[in-house]
Amino acid sequence: MLAGLRLQNIALIDSLELDFEPGFTVLTGETGAGKSLLLDALDAVLGGMQGTAAARLVRGEEPRAGIEARFAPTEAVQQWLQDQQLGSDPEDVDGEDDELLVSREWRRQDDRLSSRFRINGVAVNRQQVLALRPLLMDLTVQGQTQQLARPGQQRQWLDRLGAAPLQTCLLDVRRQWQEWRDADGRLQQARQQADLFQEQLEERRALLEELELADLDDPNELNLLTAEQDRLVHGVRLQEGLAQLIGRLQDGADQAPSAIDHVLACCHELQQMVQLDASLQPLNERCLDLEAGLRDLIRDLEHYGASLDSDPARLHELQERLALLKRLERRHGDDLAGLCQLRDDLRDQLGDEGGLGALDQLETKEQEARQRRDQVNRHLSQLREQAARALEQTLLDHLRPMGLANVRFEVAINPADPGELGADAVQFLFSANPGQPLAPLAEVASGGEMSRFLLALKTSLSAVDGSSSLLFDEIDSGVSGRVSGAMADLLRTMATHRQVFCVTHQPLVAAAADHHFRVSKTVVDGQTRSRVSQLRDTQAREQELAELAGGDLGEARAYAASLLDQRVA
Repeated sequence: MLAGLRLQNIALIDSLELDFEPGFTVLTGETGAGKSLLLDALDAVLGGMQGTAAARLVRGEEPRAGIEARFAPTEAVQQWLQDQQLGSDPEDVDGEDDELLVSREWRRQDDRLSSRFRINGVAVNRQQVLALRPLLMDLTVQGQTQQLARPGQQRQWLDRLGAAPLQTCLLDVRRQWQEWRDADGRLQQARQQADLFQEQLEERRALLEELELADLDDPNELNLLTAEQDRLVHGVRLQEGLAQLIGRLQDGADQAPSAIDHVLACCHELQQMVQLDASLQPLNERCLDLEAGLRDLIRDLEHYGASLDSDPARLHELQERLALLKRLERRHGDDLAGLCQLRDDLRDQLGDEGGLGALDQLETKEQEARQRRDQVNRHLSQLREQAARALEQTLLDHLRPMGLANVRFEVAINPADPGELGADAVQFLFSANPGQPLAPLAEVASGGEMSRFLLALKTSLSAVDGSSSLLFDEIDSGVSGRVSGAMADLLRTMATHRQVFCVTHQPLVAAAADHHFRVSKTVVDGQTRSRVSQLRDTQAREQELAELAGGDLGEARAYAASLLDQRVA
């Protein structure tokens, strides 16, 4: 519940601190006294009022302003704080978490106004405050009846009435919807790829056939073929050079001895010298090694000469193969290794028919996910139907005493496209008068009827959703005394399990409250100020109720006293 509110430099209030208690609390006062200011302050500190609206809330040109709301947190609030890491250790038993402080401070610097939110003294962003807001307070202000016509709002209220079972089912609906959407996304992507593959199928088949005919086996084939071609093209010159080498090494040239003859002669001479000086033996052995090396070189040259082949047919074959490979590289902009990889990829793609086998599996998974989605949606629709029948009966019971004896109300649930919130379109149908057919509530209900409907709706919801305080801003505006009495009864009933605030001009409603605050306006030193005081004694309340009732002061005081007596009775 809301335990306290502190304002500093807010509109017509320079400083104000209020304490609140459980039950039903009313705020009264003449028009323009500043009753709506308290509503604006609560709205602002809970994440509302941005931009110029917030700037108007700050009093004058004050450099600083602030609002602090003090709450007694529920278990749901404490759990939220723990999830956001804004609460203390849940095992802490020192009582430090008995209160929750939500504050908003404005600072003016260089004609620029900025604000900061805090929860329990920790700076937070506006989104966090807005997430916490529904757990703390439900503000029903003038003009909020427009929410009744907002798409999806009626479904949200119906779902809240369905309580825990429906909320649990909603979580399952969201999960199954997400799983189906993921499965459908993968399927659609695969279908697009399959369609693209079919469009390119003939082109890919022709490409694979071309690469297969090229018989690409070795990514290094081009280098090998080029080397072999070079040997064949230069075969004659290589043979001529080889003949000269062998001739000079083994046969000699121009009547001169060969190189091997010279080395043999050197070896013979060294052998003779070794007999005269044994220290020459190592040199003799080196000379013998030189002679052996020359003979090995001659044999290798002869072997190479045997491999030389001046085969024109082979050369032509090599040149055609080289031309084919180079043509493929130019056409496809890739080297031989890349062409081999392309061929392998095409083999896999065409062998799998473009992934059509995987497409079948994805279609099966999508169908299974769709069936699970539709099944949980049907269960959600059943729970909504049950909640709708309960809401219909409860609302009628609340509306009839408020001057709507002939009212009819129905919750229409029609099929809609599936989504993360199910597959239902929810619409409230309303008829206030005999002979008037049921029609969408927002189209046929008057302003007074909408106000009464909204109060009845909030009363119905409060029985199953008691996690926050309720604040109504002149919900009884424009109704008769008898109707306002019925509305007062509803507000008192609600206050038995919810903390309820109501700004009112109706003495019947004000008399029904457990706690009464009066908002007044005074002028001090030429400055207008709003003042809020709690009316604690019966005489003060009688005086305020009499002013609300108007008319002859004596009669109004008597009327006010009777209202308070009826409340006590």
